[in-house]
Amino acid sequence: MNKTLSNILKFLFFLSLGAGILYMVYKSQNEAFLADCAQRGIAEQDCNLIDKLINDFKSVNFGWLAMVLVAFLISNFNRSMKWLILLRPLGYRPRFINAFLAILVGYFANLGLPRMGEVVRAGIVAKYEKVPAEKVLGTIVVDRVVDLVLMALAFGLVLIFEYDKIAYYLSELSATDKESSGPGLLVILGILFSVLLILGFIFRKRLMKTALYEKIYKLFFGFYEGLMTVRKLDTPGWFIFHSVSIWVLYFLMTWFGFLSFGPTTNLSISAALTVFAFGTLGMVIPSPGGMGTFHAMVIAALTLFYGIQGDDAFSAANIIFFTISIGSNVLMGLLSLLLLPIVNRDYEPTHQ
Repeated sequence: MNKTLSNILKFLFFLSLGAGILYMVYKSQNEAFLADCAQRGIAEQDCNLIDKLINDFKSVNFGWLAMVLVAFLISNFNRSMKWLILLRPLGYRPRFINAFLAILVGYFANLGLPRMGEVVRAGIVAKYEKVPAEKVLGTIVVDRVVDLVLMALAFGLVLIFEYDKIAYYLSELSATDKESSGPGLLVILGILFSVLLILGFIFRKRLMKTALYEKIYKLFFGFYEGLMTVRKLDTPGWFIFHSVSIWVLYFLMTWFGFLSFGPTTNLSISAALTVFAFGTLGMVIPSPGGMGTFHAMVIAALTLFYGIQGDDAFSAANIIFFTISIGSNVLMGLLSLLLLPIVNRDYEPTHQ
């Protein structure tokens, strides 16, 4: 009972967090939208951001949004294949259908509690494939570590292809900081980081005896061991292919979302890459399915780097978010929950 209450409280906390961030994003964009309407001589009662959002949804090219869903399905085919490759060295060969449906249910679970999806999909495979849950969770950790590496690679590509835009924005930000009193935030953070490194080196022997050091060491060592298990794979080439193709398809989902909406149709592929990277960072921040945080990061990238109006950026973020969250995660997640007991009705796993 206490665990159930704890999960309910966690769900309500993260839901409130995501909804709160989304509301702040909406409030900020609504104020800017009303100010723009006032400049154009439009009465406030005729200027409603929600109405604009609804009209923008009606105006999208649904063919491109369908391609977003197709890319999502193919990416999960690749993630399923990648996961099965990770499970083989442990001596288990689960069915593809169970891995695929478990991943879709996992995405659905993430809408309730951030990172709950990993636990749920491990539990599903453990239940239907009779694989120890802790071993399944170990492979999921490796899966996510590889995702982090590829996310970092995506940001590296953004810096290569969009360096001029980012450098210009940072220079403008730096000039603004110089006009204000006191040192800039980056300088302060740099000094604090340097002081912490020096103190850490001086008191390293004492720190190495603390429980916190042990936890941090085990965490980084576990990540390292997880990455090194890739060497034990029987098909490392296919593992790399599926890992990279997942993120290519994630990027295509953003680009297809751009192509579906008028104000973003003419943005370049490199612009889609930048917004994809920023949006992914918003998904990483704990909130249900990236609610609010995804919107904030996408809007920031579109307005700061590509001059998209705030209200149009707000619509673009919502079009992409709700297509993926509602069209993909909710509908496909619920369908997968229904299919799992059906496809496993007479199934008995056999492990070699």
